[in-house]
Amino acid sequence: QVQLVESGGGLVQPGGSLRLSCAASGFTLDFYTIGWFRQGPGKEREGVACISSGDRNTYYIDSVKGRFTISRDRANNTVYLQMNSLKPEDTAVYYCAASGRPIATSDRMYDYWGQGTQVTVSS
Repeated sequence: QVQLVESGGGLVQPGGSLRLSCAASGFTLDFYTIGWFRQGPGKEREGVACISSGDRNTYYIDSVKGRFTISRDRANNTVYLQMNSLKPEDTAVYYCAASGRPIATSDRMYDYWGQGTQVTVSS
């Protein structure tokens, strides 16, 4: 069974931190570009960050640069999104996805998706 499962979401105060995990089963993430996406209430889904299959290239949207870091743990077949200095506007359901392309710049290029994990940033 090919599956991606996100975890690590929750409720956090502004300025706090969370680390999201994306664990794969049924296939290895080593050969995939991995992206994190989010969809806030009443908003369109947007790409947040991605990391190439060889870990050479990473991408972040401007609003999270300097605050979020995407990384890969190949031994555990897991990709992480470390989120620091969280803001209320970061509130969203966060999804991870895997693409077989060396460069994946839109959600249409991703082949596998997780179920999402809720992140709520509020006082």
